[in-house]
Amino acid sequence: MKSTQIPLLGIVAYSGTGKTTLLKQLIPYLRSCGIRTGLIKHTHHDVDVDTPGKDSFELRKAGADQTMVASSSRWALMTETPLQNQPDLNYLASRFDCQDLDVILVEGFKHEKIEKIFLHRENAGTLLDKLIDDHVIAVATDISSAPIFDGVRVLDLNNVGEIGEFVIEWLRKKKE
Repeated sequence: MKSTQIPLLGIVAYSGTGKTTLLKQLIPYLRSCGIRTGLIKHTHHDVDVDTPGKDSFELRKAGADQTMVASSSRWALMTETPLQNQPDLNYLASRFDCQDLDVILVEGFKHEKIEKIFLHRENAGTLLDKLIDDHVIAVATDISSAPIFDGVRVLDLNNVGEIGEFVIEWLRKKKE
């Protein structure tokens, strides 16, 4: 029986390692292979996708707890969460339409208990073995002689095709 929950796959690393750069290449690769991809990006900054002066911005600022902006080509729901410290990843994922997606890639949220690919660069200044937890299923790195960890696949950080094929195979196993 097919699960109605969309698989979550974390793409995690320390700041400056290239998470967004990889995702900007990986998402089109997956799309070209027929994989419908959603994305949740964690940020430590305030997020505001609305534009000051627009009606939707003014109505949200007037006190609406949730504001949806919709057109014929897209819609966005903005939800005020003033009392929430950190966003709940499972709740955020549940907002996606599982009929239209095969996977949700999660940028950040490195301490969440989801399967993840850890990105590591040789010049990162961190020890690779200190970054591996029980949920890391692969390490994408630019180190040619990266250490091998039990059950953790080593991928070439600079080879989006290799990473993409790993994600496709991971998805295939999730659907079995």
